[in-house]
Amino acid sequence: MGDPTPHPHIVVHPPALDGSRRVTEGEAVLGLASHLDDVVEILRLADHDRVEVEESDLVEWQGGGPDDWPGLSRHGL
Repeated sequence: MGDPTPHPHIVVHPPALDGSRRVTEGEAVLGLASHLDDVVEILRLADHDRVEVEESDLVEWQGGGPDDWPGLSRHGL
């Protein structure tokens, strides 16, 4: 039996001082996100548009989950 199809290992890194979060796949930096919608768009551009960002076990959230964007929650208040 061969190896199963490899799945991407996507990491959304802990928030930086400005609240943005780096998104990587393996050693490759896919982009910098300032909001959950940015993560969705970054993954779409990397041909991972079928990944359920908030619920998939393919996405590892470090330093907080999909609702954790420090410094950005006060916008519009």
